Formats: sequence, structure tokens, C-alpha cells
Amino acid sequence: MALWGGRFATGPDESVAKLSRSVHFDWRLAPYDIRVNIAHVAGLKRAGYLSEGDAAKITAALKELSVEVLTGDFTYNDSDEDVHSAIERGLIEKLGELGGAFRAGRSRNDLVVTDFKLYLIDHLLQISLEVAQLAQVIDDAAKAQIDLLAPGFTHLQHAQPILFSHELAKHSHALLRDLDRLKDWQSRNSISPIGAGALAGSALVPNPEITAAELGFGGVARNSIDVVSDRDFVAEALFDLAMIAVHLSRIGEEFTIWNTQEFGWVTLDDAFSTGSSIMPQKKNPDIAELARGKAGRLIGNLTAMMTTLKGLAFAYNRDLQEDKEPVFDSIEQLLVLIPAVRGMIATATFNRDRISSQIETGHSLATEVADFLVRSGTPFATAHEISGRAVALAQSLDCDVHELSDEQLATVHPSLTGELRASLSAKAAVESRTSISGTSTKSVTTQLAQLDEKIRTFTAYIDGEQKRFSGMMSA
Repeated sequence: MALWGGRFATGPDESVAKLSRSVHFDWRLAPYDIRVNIAHVAGLKRAGYLSEGDAAKITAALKELSVEVLTGDFTYNDSDEDVHSAIERGLIEKLGELGGAFRAGRSRNDLVVTDFKLYLIDHLLQISLEVAQLAQVIDDAAKAQIDLLAPGFTHLQHAQPILFSHELAKHSHALLRDLDRLKDWQSRNSISPIGAGALAGSALVPNPEITAAELGFGGVARNSIDVVSDRDFVAEALFDLAMIAVHLSRIGEEFTIWNTQEFGWVTLDDAFSTGSSIMPQKKNPDIAELARGKAGRLIGNLTAMMTTLKGLAFAYNRDLQEDKEPVFDSIEQLLVLIPAVRGMIATATFNRDRISSQIETGHSLATEVADFLVRSGTPFATAHEISGRAVALAQSLDCDVHELSDEQLATVHPSLTGELRASLSAKAAVESRTSISGTSTKSVTTQLAQLDEKIRTFTAYIDGEQKRFSGMMSA
């Protein structure tokens, strides 16, 4: 059923109807559309535009439709343009002409933004829970490797020794930033558009604040023109989702590298690997590779949305129909990807001997030479130069800097005394990094405990919001 047409002599051309039709993808909004309409009917009753009896009939019919949508007994058909027209058709089928009364005082413009915000609130909470669970799995893996030394890398070159748990836990810290952004999104975007109408507000629902509270929003938009055209909340959500995908991609890249024969740091469980159609020996890290690949898709969704928004004037424009599919796709991709990445990490076996086998190679202890000199009173610039000469000597002798004898070190500079030897081990180097963000056992143990606490806090918040939102949806 079309929601417009009285002033038109004919219906739209078939090509226009196909171009305009969105119900095949915006049907995902049906439960939220019904919930918003129930709250709007209550507002019309309070304003005196629906009798108590008529409001009760419409509300009961909408609740019936809600059940039928969930069970699949009611869905869209070929005549429906969008989710809103499909729901109105269903209501008219149940109530006749009365079924069209609930549209008073609102527009598809404010309705669709409200539906979409509720959809995002619901689904970003689901994504948040998945991210929190992934952060916990990584944190648990890090705790299990707290005693394992590993070479640290910059530029994919050996840099300094670290705890392998420190390497793993960096991903949990990144994911916690994602959770922070998602929580911030929930706070900033808990503003209801209902009451904005097409662009000028509503003459029939003068107090949308009550409706907003019934839907779980924290307030009502203050400019009706802005709120019907605002898709900042969409672009922001797409950025948050793309950033999660980028973090998953970095995890995927590392696990792909670690899984190579050249590294051999990790063995992936058979359940989270695939084989080759031609090479029987192959065991491929497809989950890790797909984590890399999906990131490009989510970045593309963000780029598409920003491009759509960049030149829109005044209030609502039909371009904004393009806001939903990128969001639906990004959310659905992450809801499939995150559990797979979580399972890959939870079941992985870290090959400890291989990880620690080359911890002191690549002159990774050269910084310890410089730090020793600084502790002896040498300015760091000079200490850096001296330690560089020690590396050059080691290279000329085809050994690592820590393998130089006391006599050889003394030829580089007289300040490089035998006392340096106590610092020239991976264990000593690691345990000397006692700063709050450092890689010493004490520092990392504290960091992991703090991660645990932050994850528990986020999980409790998500659980509370999901219960609150679920209560709103079932009201």
C-alpha cells in the first residue's frame, strides 16, 4: 500500500517503483517500526486524537503483527514499497479504515530515523557483547603465556624482547577502545526524532518527550529539520564497526604470519582451519585471512555512506534511503566474523619453544647497552652512538651484540665494563621495563588484571542495557 498518491493522476512507472522499493532490505526494521508505532499511538491518545477504545484496538493489532512478524506469519509482499507501508497494510487488513489512523502526527521521515536508531541501539549492543567476549578470550590467552619471552617487532624487524602475553594483550586494549566508542555512541545518539514530522514538527503530538521516554531514549531532538536529515549516527556507527574490523584484520594478519612454517609460532585448531582442493597437505588460516578481507568491505561501507551524505541540502532527501544497507551489511558481517576469530584464538596452540628460540637475535639487546651507559651518566645521544658501534662490531664478527666478550665491548668504549653483562639477557631486559605500560612481568600482570576488570565492567553495562532495551521492546 502506497503511503502517498492522492495528488497524482497515475501511479509510478514500473522502473520508478523498482528503484524506490526498499522493503526487501528495510524489513529488518519491522519489529522496531511496530514498537515506535505503539508508542506513537499512545501519544495520539494522550493528545486526544484517538479515543481510548480506538487506541486500544490499534495497539492490540500492532502487538499481534509483532508476533506474526517474528514467526514469519506476516511479511511484506510485492505491493509494499517499504517496511512502513507493509506494516500499515497489515494493520488495515486487521482493522479496516481505523488501521490508517495511527499515521497522524508523524511522517516516514521521523519514523524511519527512529526505527533505525532503535535497530542500531539493539545491534550495537550485540556487537559490543561479541567484542567484550573476544577481548576476554585474548586476555585469558595472554594470562596463560605470562612467563613466555618473545622477540618484539617494529617494521617486522626484531626490536626488543617482550613478554608474549604483552604482545597478545595489545589486541584486548584496542578492542576496549572499540567498546568505549560503542558506549559513547549509545550515549550521544539516545535522542528521539519522533515529533519532528516531515521536517517542521508535529501539530498533533505536542509532547514527544513522553513517547521518547517510552522508547528508551534519553531525550528529544531540538531541531526538527536537522533530525530528519541527520545521519551522523549512521556514519559514526559505520566508523566504529570499520574500526573493529581493522582491529580484527590486524589480529588476522599476525595469526597468518605466526601460522607460517617460517614463523611457526601458532598451530590453529582443525575446526578453525580449512584445506586445499588440490594439495592434500594444506592447512590454511582462512579465518585469519577472512578477518583481513572483511575489513576492506566495512571500510567501503563507511566510505559509501560519507560520500552519500557529503552534498545533501535542507532536510530529507531520498538519497538517505542508501543509509541502511551499508549498516545492515557491516553488522551482519561482524556478527559472523567475531565468533569465528574468538574460536580461532581460544583453540590455538602457541608453540612456546619456537616463539622464544630467537629472542636475543637481531641485536635486540642493543638498547640495553645504551640504557646501561645512560645509567652510568652518559647522555643518551652519545650512548646511542656507542651502542651502534657495538652493533657494527658484532656484525663484523658475525654474532649478536650480546655475544661480544667483555674485552670486545671495552674496545668499543671504556664505559662498557663487565657490569654490563648482567643487563645483556632477554630476561633482564624484559624485567627492567617496569613502567605502567611496560613489558615486565609485574607490569603485564597488573595490566591483565585491569583488563579483566574493564571487561567485566563493560559486560555488566551491556547486559543492563540489553535487559532495559528488551523491556522497552516488549512493553
